[in-house]
Amino acid sequence: MLKLRPNCECCDRDLPPDSLEAFMCTYECTFCRDCVETKLAGVCPNCGGELVRRPRRTARMLAKHPASTERVLKPEGCVEAA
Repeated sequence: MLKLRPNCECCDRDLPPDSLEAFMCTYECTFCRDCVETKLAGVCPNCGGELVRRPRRTARMLAKHPASTERVLKPEGCVEAA
């Protein structure tokens, strides 16, 4: 089950579980749309994988399986893709 991390690893922007602005790779590294499009060129800086829009969980299922509250942040931020 996806963790649905609560923030962008680059800029620490809040990304609630119902956000359409959340993107992730297959390892669940999570980033906001702005960082994905302006800095990362759609590529995860951690694994090199493709970043795709994170699926949303229905409210009923969120009540049963809540999103993660653990924030993951790259202290140095993300470097722009070459």
